[in-house]
Amino acid sequence: MPEHSTVTRSHMTGSPSATRRTFAIISHPDAGKTTLTERLLLAAGAIHLAGEVKARGERRRTRSDWMEIERARGISISSSVMTFEHAGLTFNLLDTPGHEDFSEDTYRTLTAVDSAIMVIDAAKGIESQTRKLFEVCRLRDIPIITFINKVDREGRDPLELLDEIESTLALDVCPVTWPVGMGVMFHGVHDLRGKRFLTSSKGKGGDFDERVALAGPDDDVLERRVDENTLAAFRDSAGLAASAYPQFDLKSYREGHLTPVFFGSALKDYGVAELLGAIAAWAPPPRPQPAKPNPVAPDADKVTGFVFKVQANMDPNHRDRIAFVRLCSGRFRRGMRLRQSGTGRAITVHNPMFFFARERALAADALPGDIIGIPNHGTLRVGDTLTEGEELRFTGIPNFAPEILRRVRLGDPMRAKQMRRALEDLAEEGVTQVFRPTLGAQWIVGVVGQLQLDVLVARMAGEYRIEVAFEPAPFKLARWIGADSAARLEEFTERHRAAMAEDRDGAPVFLARDAWDLDYTAREWPNIRFLETRERA
Repeated sequence: MPEHSTVTRSHMTGSPSATRRTFAIISHPDAGKTTLTERLLLAAGAIHLAGEVKARGERRRTRSDWMEIERARGISISSSVMTFEHAGLTFNLLDTPGHEDFSEDTYRTLTAVDSAIMVIDAAKGIESQTRKLFEVCRLRDIPIITFINKVDREGRDPLELLDEIESTLALDVCPVTWPVGMGVMFHGVHDLRGKRFLTSSKGKGGDFDERVALAGPDDDVLERRVDENTLAAFRDSAGLAASAYPQFDLKSYREGHLTPVFFGSALKDYGVAELLGAIAAWAPPPRPQPAKPNPVAPDADKVTGFVFKVQANMDPNHRDRIAFVRLCSGRFRRGMRLRQSGTGRAITVHNPMFFFARERALAADALPGDIIGIPNHGTLRVGDTLTEGEELRFTGIPNFAPEILRRVRLGDPMRAKQMRRALEDLAEEGVTQVFRPTLGAQWIVGVVGQLQLDVLVARMAGEYRIEVAFEPAPFKLARWIGADSAARLEEFTERHRAAMAEDRDGAPVFLARDAWDLDYTAREWPNIRFLETRERA
């Protein structure tokens, strides 16, 4: 797709927002999320060569991990938006950071989707980050399809993996595809619903390239293609799976009670097309979005949307800044004037974008469920609501209290102004949080994990040409504060000026030396609220 070509997607589909499928892929690091992302794009015809993050040669580098540090480390640390057409539907795929240090970016991304794919490593089962992200999906009633990846390698028993999902996540499971052997004895995958054997013409262990029609697991065709021991084990386990677990129920899935489970291999392309078909057939179209004073339904006439992500410098050749907006209702058209919540400012959207990782196309129009990028120079921020004039605000996009606090040490004091701008840009993206102490000139950054500090240093050097380092701050914890009495809040801030700061919105933040200090202060000031989250407005 040529950069800055114009696409009228609703005309391409010729149908309303029911044709949209907006979904995220969530997983623990190294479960194969990025490979699955690319294989889905390949299955849909959106790309013609699937790359691997760690493949040799730039020609095969992953197309969704576009940051230099992502390519160097082989990890996803920034959300990517990829839009593609398939089977008369428009898919908006949001590839989330796998690394737990960037969980805030992932959380905000999940506010913009209607469903999710949970990727699980067949050898490891449910891991810590997977469970955390699942809980976020559960809080937002996001239905989940499960893809158990890497069955072409040695892994745990399929029935054991299903039982773990059922018991750990309190979900009903419905197996859709089933492995025929695993690891060195992997012959392919049986599509239980479609009654097909997905296999390789090259035999055991080969890449998927052939579908064989079957009457069922007992079909004699399998005896000519699978060794006796592997086939016997497959028939036993597939029989148990068919009898022990419920049949697929669309209502139960969309309400978040049941997850269909696909066993496959993203790397060798097993089960990927079937997974894409399930998203098309089962994943919900755009859903009502939580807002004040009332939720917003996708069939409402007026255009509404919210900013869930801001990304600076996606193209190093252009110092650009893109606000990613989830459209929630109405029919958006290029050139519309939209009202920004909070400020009441009217914004004319001249050059809205659709995205495929770093590639972009001008959006002539868009429907609920679509993700558009709006170029701007700091006007739009995460949490902003855009409307045609209606007074409302979308909710559920918070900031979280950081777990690590560091003072910023600037290499060149003459570049303090540039450093401030860079920190504010990166704070808006969610790379870091920035706090300005009431006393003292050194800024304090707050992050979830060490990797965020590494990314902060790398991006400030690479994108802003500013050298910074970090030193320990005299504080360990940060909490937003609030009170029912403005006088009481002012009294607290005056009494604790040495421990007070403001976030980038000017909200008061109490900085505690340690957990004991925070607990003691909270007991001494029972009328003050010490908050671990703050709604972005």
